Formats: sequence, C-alpha cells, structure tokens
Amino acid sequence: MPGEIAVLNCSQLITLAGPPRARLGPEMRQLGIIPDGAMLVRGGRIRATGTRAEIEARLLSETEVVDAGGRIVLPGFIDAHTHPVFAGTRADEFEQRAEGATYAEISARGGGIRSTVRRTREAGEQDLLNVARRYREWFLRGGATTIEAKSGYGLSLEAELKILRVIRQLGSEGSLQYVPTFLGAHEVPDEYRGRMDDYIQLVVREMLPRVAEERLAEYCDVFSESFVFPAEKARGILQAARDLGFGIRLHADQFSADDGALLAAEFGAATADHLECTTERGLRALLSAQVQPVLLPGSVYNLGSARYPAARRMIDMGLAVVLATDFNPGSSPTASIPLILSLACTHMKMTPAEAITAVTMNAAHSLRRADVIGSLEPGKRADFAVHDCDHYREIPYFFGRETARAVYIAGVRVLSR
Repeated sequence: MPGEIAVLNCSQLITLAGPPRARLGPEMRQLGIIPDGAMLVRGGRIRATGTRAEIEARLLSETEVVDAGGRIVLPGFIDAHTHPVFAGTRADEFEQRAEGATYAEISARGGGIRSTVRRTREAGEQDLLNVARRYREWFLRGGATTIEAKSGYGLSLEAELKILRVIRQLGSEGSLQYVPTFLGAHEVPDEYRGRMDDYIQLVVREMLPRVAEERLAEYCDVFSESFVFPAEKARGILQAARDLGFGIRLHADQFSADDGALLAAEFGAATADHLECTTERGLRALLSAQVQPVLLPGSVYNLGSARYPAARRMIDMGLAVVLATDFNPGSSPTASIPLILSLACTHMKMTPAEAITAVTMNAAHSLRRADVIGSLEPGKRADFAVHDCDHYREIPYFFGRETARAVYIAGVRVLSR
C-alpha cells in the first residue's frame, strides 16, 4: 500500500465534488474546479483536496510530492461500454465500408461480429490476454482507470468463459480496473443460424448459470435489435439473468426505434446503450425508470452515419447521460476517451464540462461504483490522471491527442510518459 503523496502545482484540480449520485441537467456543468489546486493521498485513498497553500501546510517530511507541472488533474476516466478481448481486427471491413458496403451487407456475407467470433474461438487464452494487455495501454494513455468489459466474441460456453477469465486476469493485474459483463447474446453464431430459440436456451440454461457459478460477471447485456435479438426474445434472457442476480445493461435502439429503450425501462436496467434511434417515447420511459443512457458517438462516426443520439434532449430532460468508447474491432476501434469527448461536443452539442461529467461521476454511478471512484473527494480511491493541458476544455478541443501524462490507480502510478 502506498504511503502519503501530495499532488501539487495543478493549474486546475477538477474534483467533480458534489452530490453523491449521478449528476443531472445543470449539475453536469459543475466540475468542482480548484484553481492552483492540490490533493493529499494516503494509503491509496484521497485524504484532502484544496489549494496548494492549504495542502502544503499539511505535508509531512516523508510525504512524496507529485509535481503536476502546471497541468490539470482529473479523476480517472471511466469507460462504461467496451469490448476489450478479441482476436484479429476488421480492418478489411473498414476498407469495404469506405468503398460503399454497409455494416448490414458485410454482416450478411459472414463478416461483422461473426468473423471476430471465429478468430476469437481459435485463439488461445494466453494469446487473447497478450493482445488485451496491448489495448489496456491504449485506455491508460487516454486517462481511463476503469472500464466496463464485455464478452460476446465467443458465443459458445467455453469461448465465453475463456473471454471472461481473460477479463478477470486483466483486472487482477491492477494497472486498469475492469467491470465484467456477460454478452453471450451479442449475435447468433454460425452453427445456430436459423435456430435462434435453441441458442437462447444455450445462453439461459448453460452459459448464464456457469458464469454466475464462477462469478465471472457482474452484469448481463443483450444486443436487442429486430435482426439480432428482438425484444420478445431478449426478454427471456434478461429475466434469466436477473433471476441469477446479474445487473442488466442493454444494447438498445442503435438501428431501430424504442423497442430496446422500452425493454430497458421494463427491467429497470442500469443502462441502455447506443440509443441513436430512440424517440421521445423511449426517452420518457428511460427517465421514468431511471435508466442511464450510455452514448457511443465513436461507433456513429466510424460507421459513417450522421445519426447521433439526442444527447442535448436527454440532458435537458434530466437523464444522467454517460459517454463511452464502445471499443471493439468493428464499429468503434478506439480506446480514446478524449476523442469521444470531442465527438460529444462537436456532434451532440454537449459542453466540455458535461462530457467530462459523463465519463466520471455519471459513468461511475452506472457501474455502481460512485462511492469509490468518479470524483476526487476525501475517502474515495485515488484514481486520477495528470493531463498535458492548461484547462479542462483543451481535452476535447485539441482532438486526436493522448492527453494523459501520468495515471494513478489507488495512488500508484500505472502510466508515466
């Protein structure tokens, strides 16, 4: 356990201090900024924040000083929707889309999710672990300290367990925190084409109980769309997951309106993710059920679409909006939270402050961790990053950069550049 450290010489200490819950409406613009701020950390936990003069007055002779060099310091970003364990890439499909092919056309030819499934099934556990460690570095370089991590590229009992065990191993290594989600209902695999009901039975009767028995996931997710798992089919999977004690997350309304949002509301899901096509009806249902929207502008951008989620409307309604990368080999091959912040500001008209709240406190709340992470407040785990910026607005403004200069988890430096 680390001793006492003091983080000094911050042009801005962005604390996100405030109510111990998800931030709504105008609250999303309140970042709890301390100019010329400083922070005291002891035993991996934040002990105090304040001005530099206030914290310097409390230093002990043995206190280690972290000099932020006049840069900004923020809570570690929390990426609440990722698919970080898979084999191979789909760079060939990226080129096909550039030449005019659609995502649906590529999938119909056996590409898309199913092509990654084939490669991931063939890969050994150690091979998947080695590749995922490379991606872990990418998340850290953007300032992330916690990610939600889905399975979903196995689609068989053993392959899904293999992915979840890799996620567990990654989490045990300590340099990035992982929140595991079972996504066995990501697609119907090749061997079950035309037999969706049989595959659902495999998920419900074999996969979910085994994942629960081995405690490999906290959440269950389903890709609910008319051409994948329609709402009436997804409902049985979600019910079985809830009966086993899993929290619920849902891929919803990426390509069609409202069925996914309504289903998420029906189950009181933690989150409904994507929501590009959700109408007022679906948004009202989410608000009534207090389901958090997780918006994924990276996938909209990379698929060449112009239909971004209605983030401005969601915030104005009082929904606790979350942003995430949707890191995956097909629709959103980016692990960069700073890039997502830029897209949120330019294409969804969120302010920089709202976007930062969406990847800190609101993301923490969506993962049931707001009492531990998401802000820099006394008692919370000292997960933070020093960003090479003078002002928080520069993170989304200078797009395409890896802004994190140093990243700390529980007061231990896990990245230094």
